[in-house]
Amino acid sequence: MNGAELLILALQNEGVEQVFGIPGEENLDVVEALRHSSIKLVLTRHEQAAAFMAATHGRLTGKAGVCLTTLGPGALNLTTGAAYAQLGAMPMVMITGQKGILSRKQAGFQVVDIVSTMKPLTKMAQQIVSPAIIPSVVREAFRAAQQERPGPIHLELPEDIAAEDCPPTPLVPLHPMTMPVAQHVALDRAALLILEAQRPLIMLGAAASRPRLAADLSEFVKRLQIPFFNTQMGKGAVAGGSGLYMGTAALSERDHVHQAIDRADLIISIGHDTIEKPPFIMGPRGPRVLHVGYLPANVEEVYSPHAELIGDIGPGLELLAERLEGKLPRAGALLPLRQRILARIAERAQESRYPLTPQRIVHDVRQIMPEDGIVCLDNGMYKIWFARNYRTRVANTLLLDNALATMGAGLPSAIMAAMLYPTRRVLAVCGDGGFMMNSQELETAVRVGVNLVVLILQDNAYGMIRWKQAADGFADFGMTFGNPDFITYARAFGISGSHVQSGDGLAPALETAFASGGIHLITAPIDYSENSRVLIDELRSYASG
Repeated sequence: MNGAELLILALQNEGVEQVFGIPGEENLDVVEALRHSSIKLVLTRHEQAAAFMAATHGRLTGKAGVCLTTLGPGALNLTTGAAYAQLGAMPMVMITGQKGILSRKQAGFQVVDIVSTMKPLTKMAQQIVSPAIIPSVVREAFRAAQQERPGPIHLELPEDIAAEDCPPTPLVPLHPMTMPVAQHVALDRAALLILEAQRPLIMLGAAASRPRLAADLSEFVKRLQIPFFNTQMGKGAVAGGSGLYMGTAALSERDHVHQAIDRADLIISIGHDTIEKPPFIMGPRGPRVLHVGYLPANVEEVYSPHAELIGDIGPGLELLAERLEGKLPRAGALLPLRQRILARIAERAQESRYPLTPQRIVHDVRQIMPEDGIVCLDNGMYKIWFARNYRTRVANTLLLDNALATMGAGLPSAIMAAMLYPTRRVLAVCGDGGFMMNSQELETAVRVGVNLVVLILQDNAYGMIRWKQAADGFADFGMTFGNPDFITYARAFGISGSHVQSGDGLAPALETAFASGGIHLITAPIDYSENSRVLIDELRSYASG
C-alpha cells in the first residue's frame, strides 16, 4: 500500500462517494487509487467549479464535499472556492498535489506555497509529510470541516509521499459528536427577555439553514407563535404555511419588512452570521437583540446583542419553548403588519411587460417550481429580487451567496444540487455576466447526466454595478459587453435552448423544459429599470410617508 491508497481508504472511511476536480501529474497515484475504489472521480472543466460543487455538497448535506487539484495554478484556482466555503460556512476538504519534498528534480517549477496561501482562507491547511499520519490528518480534517462553524480544509499531498510504500495503518474510527446545550441560567435570561417584550420578532440567519435544524426551528416558531423574518441565507429555514412569515431582509434598511423590524422591541436573532450584509442596522434607540447561535456572536458596528444563548440550537430552542409556550399574550403583536408588507412586495408581479421585469421573473419561477424544487442563484442584481420576493417553504431550496457573493458559482452549485437530488426540479438562475464565468461546466452537466434547467437573465451588462453606478450619480461607463448567441452555444454542448419572446413566455418555457428532462438553457431579457423605481424611489417615498 502507498500513501495515495491510504488516503483513499481514509476518504472512504469518512463516507466520501465522489471527488470533484482536475488532477495533474502530481496526483497520478491518487487517481490510480481512486480507480480501484468506490469513490467516483467527477472531472470538471475548471478547478473553481470543483470547489463550488464540493462546497455546495457540504451546504446541502452537512457532510464535507471533496475536491482535488494539482499543484501551483490548479491549486490557486481553488482560492475563490475556499473563500466561498469559508464565508458561507460550508464544509469542504480540498486536496492538492505538490512536488516531492524528499527530492525535487524539477527544482522550483510550478512550486507555490499553497499551504501558506490557504491558511487565511480555511479553518486548517496542512501538508502531509508522511503516509503514517494520513488516517489521523484526514479524520481531523473532516471533523474540523463539519463542526460549527463549518468551513473548508486544505490538505497538500506531495507526490513522493503519495507514492511512498507504507505498512497497513489502521484508520481512525468515526464517533458521534454532540454539541453542548445552553446553560439553564442563559435559558432563564433569554426567557425573561422574551416574556418582557411587547413586540417580539424572530430573525432567522444563515446558520438557521443548517440541514439538521429545519424541524426544530419550525417547531419553535409554531409553539411560540412569534412572527419571523429571515436574512437572505436564512430563507426556508422554517417550513411554509405557518402564517407568521413577515418577509426577507434583502436590504439593510427602509424596505417594507423594516416596517416590522423598526417597530419590534426585541429581535430574537437565530443563527445570524455577520458575514451577511446587515439585515438591519442596530443603534442605541433600536430593539434589544437576543443572539441564539452555535457560537457566540461576532460583535460588529451594526450588530451587538444584549444577551446570548449559545449551544446546540435545536435542543436549546426546545428548552426555551418549554419555558415560554402559552405565556406570551403579545407574541403576535406585529402580525397585523404582515398582510400589508407581503402585498407591497408582491405588487406588479404579473405585469406582461417585455423585456421581463424582475418581479415577473420571480413570480413565474415560483409558479413553476414545486415546494422542494431548488433554485440556485449566481450573483447579480436579480439576487436581491429573488431574496425579497421568492417565497421559500422548504429549507435550502433557494441557494444564494450573501457572504462572499462571488459571481460564477450558480451553475456549478446547481449541477451539484441536481446530482444530489435527481428527482427534484433544479433551476440555475444566472446573469449573462456570471454565467459566462463558468459556462464551460455545461459539458460537466451533460457528462454526469443531470436533469437541470439554466435560466440566463440577459441585459448585456454587469447589471448590479451599473445600477450602483447610476444610483451614485456616475456616468454610465465601462459596464456593458457583448454576448454569444446562447442558444447556439447551448446546442454546441448538445443542450436544447430557447429564448423567451414575450412577457408571458417564461413560465411555459420553464414548464416545457422541466417536463422534457435532461438539460435545457433558456434566455430571457430583463428590464432593470425597476431597480431604481422600486428599490430607490418607491422605498424612499414609502419610508418618508
